[in-house]
Amino acid sequence: MSPSPLVLATPDYWDEACRHLARKDRVMKRLIPQFGDACLQSRGDAFTTLARSIVGQQISVKAAQTVWDRFAKLPRRMTAGNVLKLKVDDMQAAGLSARKIEYLVDLALHFDSGAVHANAWPEMTDDDIIAELVGIRGIGRWTAEMFLIFYLMRPNVLPLDDVGLINGISVNYFSGESVSRSDAREVAAAWAPYCSVATWYIWRSLDPLPVGY
Repeated sequence: MSPSPLVLATPDYWDEACRHLARKDRVMKRLIPQFGDACLQSRGDAFTTLARSIVGQQISVKAAQTVWDRFAKLPRRMTAGNVLKLKVDDMQAAGLSARKIEYLVDLALHFDSGAVHANAWPEMTDDDIIAELVGIRGIGRWTAEMFLIFYLMRPNVLPLDDVGLINGISVNYFSGESVSRSDAREVAAAWAPYCSVATWYIWRSLDPLPVGY
């Protein structure tokens, strides 16, 4: 008997966002039809999503997958409580640096103690969630914004620290010239309230394979 496939959630606002962006922005009008029905998808749970983002910091996607696969075999189930029971030696043997182990333990402590209010996130603003997440060691603003887009599927996140977004705006709107944060903000003014969706299409323009976290 084969395992049941992972169910991926998709945002209910996607079609409306695409219509809005195509109406408001000439580049989006050209980009959106190129990718058919593909759209943002959310997978896993909050703790796993953030743990993966820590494991993947400053190493290639392929290396991150290898380390994650080894690390994920250590606990019976990937939960904060189970990660806190792991031995440091076993985590190092999976390929994790001492610093990443500290970050993962801090993440697990925040979840296990209730210091992060995951159940309240649906009612919280993007900025309040970012403020809560950056209180965890190893999680900066960029990681928190990726979490808002890929896990919570918030529609209006503009990750100005993201190199892919800035490069994509440069290529699609400025003929490859360098772009400042204020240039990017000006372009994105037409995208609101669907900056996350426009960002996703800008990423696709550089790499047609959808990213997942």
